[in-house]
Amino acid sequence: MSSPLSEDASVSPLVRKMAAWAWRLLVLLAALIAVLWVVKNLLILVVPVALATMLTALLLPAVDWLDRRGAPRGGAVALVLLSGFAILGGIMTFVVSQFVKGLPSLTEEVTRSIDSARTWLVEGPLNLSREQIDHAGDAAIEAIRNNQEQLTSGALSTAATLTEIVTGALLVLFTLIFFLQGGRNIWAFVQKIFPATVRERVGDAGRAGFHSLIGYIRATFLVALVDAIGIGTGLAIMGIPLALPLASLVFLGAFIPLVGAVITGFLAVVVALLAKGFLYALITLGLIIAVQQLEAHILQPLVMGRAVSIHPLAVVLGIAGGGVLAGIVGALLAVPLIAFLNSAVRVLVAEDPEAEEERQEALLEEGRGPVIDAPADEVPEKS
Repeated sequence: MSSPLSEDASVSPLVRKMAAWAWRLLVLLAALIAVLWVVKNLLILVVPVALATMLTALLLPAVDWLDRRGAPRGGAVALVLLSGFAILGGIMTFVVSQFVKGLPSLTEEVTRSIDSARTWLVEGPLNLSREQIDHAGDAAIEAIRNNQEQLTSGALSTAATLTEIVTGALLVLFTLIFFLQGGRNIWAFVQKIFPATVRERVGDAGRAGFHSLIGYIRATFLVALVDAIGIGTGLAIMGIPLALPLASLVFLGAFIPLVGAVITGFLAVVVALLAKGFLYALITLGLIIAVQQLEAHILQPLVMGRAVSIHPLAVVLGIAGGGVLAGIVGALLAVPLIAFLNSAVRVLVAEDPEAEEERQEALLEEGRGPVIDAPADEVPEKS
């Protein structure tokens, strides 16, 4: 009878190595699936905490600035939050008022466009009869009536979604207050979960990731603001209805890299087409392309390079995965999460975490971002 040792020796070393890698990769895959399953079933908790973390990255520098100048920490948090709510409330009020003001004119323009399209269908090359057009309209109305039950259930699900949004917003607010007030103490407590041998390394990784997140949020905010101002100004000059609400949508959409600005820009083209015709739609499309080129070739290298440099494939795959897991919110949070992990993991696996953290800070200060393939000897020495 052959011994187990001789049986192992009869197996090719390559096969043994592949088998060793295979079971380890399976364990890692199972752990990843378990984490994604937990996240997907706890989205009502995970998403508000993630949004609160992003808002903390945006507001924490202002709170720290007031704290360093002698203001009470709680007072600084309250002042920054109230100022943010006042600014946001003022902008939303202005946008809604402009939407209400411009909606009647847009309705008139759309009605005129529909009448022109109907005339073209009758008198144009298609030479359709008015009876055929009226029959198509009646069929659409009948389809809506036949699906009234589904529409009603959709409205009920929308009401339930609104309830979840209100609950999530309150959770974001409470989490944001505690993160701004004592986020560093919370992180110090979380570090105690890890073994003492790696506790300091985990702390360095968390700080590096959060520092990268702060840079990413600032840069994205600036890029989105420039996109909104450029496109909104162009729409206003052309007299496109709802120019300000469309610019606001462009601002919000720019927080989802690659796809957000494209989708909201397409909506602006549709409004221009309905309101002003084909020529103005083409001009609007050219305006959006010009602003996107400005962002891609000037703003992104100068501003976003200071925060983080992520490969476009990682951005696309992250947005797709986030969208599958949590819809629009998942797509919004995907790239910031990648930016955080990009810096945190690099510090976590570095031979000298403190040196790696200093290296990333030097790259951020230099304006290049923590690029993946930058060799250590390219980092400028600190004075």
